[in-house]
Amino acid sequence: MAGSGSSMLSSLLLFTVILSLQEMYRGKLASTELFTILGGFTSSLLFLMLLTFIGNYQESSGVKTGWGAVILSELIALIAAGTVHRVCITTCFLFSAGLLYEVNKLSGMSVAKTESKARRS
Repeated sequence: MAGSGSSMLSSLLLFTVILSLQEMYRGKLASTELFTILGGFTSSLLFLMLLTFIGNYQESSGVKTGWGAVILSELIALIAAGTVHRVCITTCFLFSAGLLYEVNKLSGMSVAKTESKARRS
């Protein structure tokens, strides 16, 4: 698994690249209904990258905010989606909720594996 430092750096770089590309192609993403949905999806990827960055930062500094990281990441992603199209805000929220559910599920599986390995030792 990647360390928190390298994961933090790569998620920040991916956040920057996705945001830059989204703003460069803002007109194209707002042109049709399908591209508007794609704009919401790319904004939800911004949410995921920022959530990863904040989570790794908190892990490395030893500070935990709980839902604060999720809310901050979602607000920034929704603001970025709003620069493309109003409908992107809604689709970003829906895609982000799905991604958050999947990340939570993966995290739970990872913690369960770690706890079962600790019990065996």
